[in-house]
Amino acid sequence: MPLRPTPTERKLDLPPVYELVRLREAGDAFAHACAIAEARGAGTLVWVGRYDLVEFAVVLEPEEPLGSARRALYAGMSALADALIAHAPPRQPVAFDWPDAIRLDGVLVGGGRLGWPEGVRERDVPPWLVFAGMIRTSARRGGETGARPFNGALDELGFETIDSGEIIASFARHLMAGLHEWSDAGFAPLARRWLERLPKAGGARFRLADNGDLLVSRGVILAPGERRSLAKALAAPSWRDPATGAPWL
Repeated sequence: MPLRPTPTERKLDLPPVYELVRLREAGDAFAHACAIAEARGAGTLVWVGRYDLVEFAVVLEPEEPLGSARRALYAGMSALADALIAHAPPRQPVAFDWPDAIRLDGVLVGGGRLGWPEGVRERDVPPWLVFAGMIRTSARRGGETGARPFNGALDELGFETIDSGEIIASFARHLMAGLHEWSDAGFAPLARRWLERLPKAGGARFRLADNGDLLVSRGVILAPGERRSLAKALAAPSWRDPATGAPWL
């Protein structure tokens, strides 16, 4: 799933495959990226200038049917996790809640989402996908910490300096590397790294199916067990408020 090289607006330290679109604080990166994806094409990166959130979205052009292309969510989430690790205090663990939430040291700080054109069938190759990320950087709008012990922001978790632009630029580089690996070596290495960040409980073992569904089994033998649909999970809210799109923080 390569990114097509496009001219870059040098407001972020982005690789040249990206084209930056900057929105003001009231903008919606995900909605805007979906609206311009067909016209602007792969590599378009929309960034909303907010002090309390890292909010961005990137356009991809998949080369496989929607049923398997949805696995781009895992590439985006892994890139976002790698970007946070690069800026986090030492030894602070980063973990996922399946499929689209991200935690630092057990604290929910945000997540990702994936969009595609309406009407695209599972066997069709979509003209575009949009991966969007949102990370809470400041708790000043989030209420008292004691009222939300498992939700938080980067400024509560030991981040001495928080530069949204640097986090997004780091994400962009990790995403590009992940997509190249997917293209060259297949999805298995990316799936393995994503699953390493999924907390294990009760002896459960996890795999990702070819369509991105999460396969859950227990015991030594990976026999057929629970199957969690990625398509259904992406349609339902998890870490975000369905009315506003904001994180549950």
